Amino acid sequence: MKTNISRLIRDDRGDVPGWVLITIMTAGLVVAIWALAAPALGTVFDQAIDRVVSF
Repeated sequence: MKTNISRLIRDDRGDVPGWVLITIMTAGLVVAIWALAAPALGTVFDQAIDRVVSF
């Protein structure tokens, strides 16, 4: 029992390529969504600032 636990602890390298792929795909999705949403978010921000300034 003790040898099995110690073997699992020593052999815990993880799935590095899987995590790298997930990280890169997530970053890609964030960039794509940001590129599509940036103009609309900029317009909303400008309208909000204009309302605050004119208030």
